[in-house]
This record gives sequence, C-alpha cells and structure tokens, in this order.
Amino acid sequence: MRCLAAADALRLIRSGQRVFVHGGAATPTALLEALAQRAPELRDVELVHLHTEGPAPCAAPGLTSSFHHNALFLGQNLRDAVARGEADYVPAFLSEMPALFRERVLPLDVALVHVSPPDRHGYCSLGVSVDIARAAVDTAPIVIAQVNPRMPRTHGDGLVHHSRFAATVAVDAELPAHPPTTIGELERAIGRHCAALIDDGATLQMGIGAIPDAVLAALDGHQDLGVHTEMFADGVLRLVERGVITGRRKVVHPGKLVAGFAIGSRRLYDFLDDNPQVAMLDIGYVNDPNVIRRNPKVVAINSAIEIDLTGQVCADSIGTRMWSGVGGQMDFLRGAALSPGGKPVIAMRSVTTRGESRIVPLLKPGAGVVTTRAHVHWVVTEHGAVELRGKNLRQRARALISVADPRHREALERAALERFHALP
Repeated sequence: MRCLAAADALRLIRSGQRVFVHGGAATPTALLEALAQRAPELRDVELVHLHTEGPAPCAAPGLTSSFHHNALFLGQNLRDAVARGEADYVPAFLSEMPALFRERVLPLDVALVHVSPPDRHGYCSLGVSVDIARAAVDTAPIVIAQVNPRMPRTHGDGLVHHSRFAATVAVDAELPAHPPTTIGELERAIGRHCAALIDDGATLQMGIGAIPDAVLAALDGHQDLGVHTEMFADGVLRLVERGVITGRRKVVHPGKLVAGFAIGSRRLYDFLDDNPQVAMLDIGYVNDPNVIRRNPKVVAINSAIEIDLTGQVCADSIGTRMWSGVGGQMDFLRGAALSPGGKPVIAMRSVTTRGESRIVPLLKPGAGVVTTRAHVHWVVTEHGAVELRGKNLRQRARALISVADPRHREALERAALERFHALP
C-alpha cells in the first residue's frame, strides 16, 4: 500500500477511463479536488457514482472536455449540469446497480474510495457507504483510497485489505454531516398517520428528512421494531436507545440494523463505529425484494414529487428536469408488498412549497413514473392515509382527493369527473 500525495496517486488515472467515485457521506473530497486539478492533462474521463456530497469540482464550468459525470442517482450538485447537458443520469434500480459493474455493463477502470485506516490485520472499511462501492472495489483493476481516521469502521461487507489499493492518500477530515431536520406540524401529522400503519414487530425502511424523522418520532409506544433499509440517519438512534428498535422479530439478520449506507451527524457515525449491531451490506443484497420480503410486516416508507389520480408516482423528476433518481423505491415497495403483513407506503406533504397540489390529475409532461399505479398500496399526507390496493381507477381518485389539500379538492374532483365521468 503506497501512501502518496493526492496529486501523485491520481496520476494512475488516464484519459478515456471510467472511474467510480464513492458517494454519500463517503465522498472522497480530497481525491476529487486533486483530480479536478489534472483537468488540463485529461480528456473524456467518465465519473460514475451515486449522489456525492460537496461541490462536485470535476463538474465545474470549463471542464466538460476533461470529465463527464454519469450519475446513477442525482444530488443537488449535479442537477444543473444534467439540465445543461453537461452531465448524464442513468435510470436503474438500486438493487441492480452492483450488477452493472460485476456484469461489465459499465466496466470500471479505476475506483476512488474513502476508507478507515487498516486494523491490525490490514483491513480497511468502506465505512458509511458500502452500497455499490463493494462491487466497484471488487471489479476495478485500480483502486485508490482516501484513508481517514474519522471514517467509522463498520461491520458487514465493507472490509477491504490494504493490499487491494494501488495507492492511498492520507487525510484527517470530518465526514459530510446532515444534522437532524426540523420537524414541522405537517410532518408530525404525516408521521402520526404512518405510525398508525406500523404494527409491533414490523421491519422498517425509510430514508432521510423531516418525514422519516417524524415517523420515527411517533413510534415511542411501539415494541420490537426492526430495521432493514437502504440507508438510515439519526432518527433511528433514539429508538435504539429506548429499546423500541430491537430487531428481535426479524427473520433476516435478527437483532441487526441492516443498511447499505448512512448519512447523518457525527453522533450517528460514532454509533456506527465498530458496532456489531449494525450490518452495512452490499446494496444488491439489501435491496433485493426477495430478501426484503422474508422479514414479516415490512413497512417501506418512501416519498414522491407528485402522484396522479390513478396512483402513478413520480419521484425522480420535476417534469423533464431530473431531480434525484429511481433509487430503491421500487425495490422496497415491492418487497414490502410481498412481505407477510407488509405495507408499502408513499408519504408526502399534500402541497409544494409554492402551494401547488402534489396530488394531480396528470403528471407533468416528461415526468417519469418511478412507481406504477399497480405497485402503490398506501398513500399518506398530513390529511390522512388511504389504501389504493384493490381499488379501481375511480375509487382511487376519490381516495386520493380525500387526502389532498382542501384548497385543491374541488379542482381535482372536476378533473376526475371529466376523466372518469362519475366518482363513487
């Protein structure tokens, strides 16, 4: 394992190569900054990754001939570049992304990863982001590691022997942090409605943000909940400490908090460090619906940008403008639907920050259907929870209008009557 300056380590990258970049809170910022400095020497380097934290230096104006981002999930730092045609987005289920590398659909030349220092046996850890990074490390001929003592050493699939690295770069920098969000009254109402759908012994999947945190805040009276999720944040910690989350009734990895990646505060990262209660695993396994369905009472709570009156969910774009990605929504909604007693849930505020209804007659032109109308079972807003499973199109429209913002219900009813001619 050669420890080099970042500029020297990145000389291993050549023009025309495809380079994996570790994502989320494991974004290797020092390596990306040094790579951007090599722009005059490089041409047509493709950067493949999930969403990355920070400013995305290789996407800066004027560097498009040197670097091209090909994102599997978009963060805020690349939305404008994709809209300008200076970066691209690859639609894919999160569960299928590792196979893109392993089956050489997207063969990698180099992987840039962010790891913990080696333990006494020489093993580093992919830390807070195992997800698709495990497959990248396994398949890229050249792996360059940013080694950071502040990266937690996590248990699971993320251990990599230092001999696997062609070069390492030592840093001592805090990981990107997402402190817990402020929960407003609308989110609290959504959280209460979701909590009412969750039985004791359920296994939870949810993400980051005010709504997931509000759901978790409403679960104090529950017992023996489990966690099997693509990612988790700080909201889980309080329920673990209070003994609400125990995982005792899980069938798959009982007693373990299972995830592919984590983003949160330093407190969360300290909780993950060398914690045998947490298993950070390959996302191809975590998000496999056939694995998810084996746990009883899986409740998968995901969000949407908008949902039409038949139940079609757009979660990755605002019209034609790409916003995020397909991610794991379908993986978990389908897995929850197949789980004994499981409940797939779409939870969202009924209106946008501009007061526009997020329950709409038709999706915006160009909007992508991430979750089909056949896959949606429950929809929750601050105005209540409705079950769409087994309902026909007219019944669905009536149910969805009942949880829309009251200011928009009359217009939605008119649109529904025009389309369906009558409502139940």
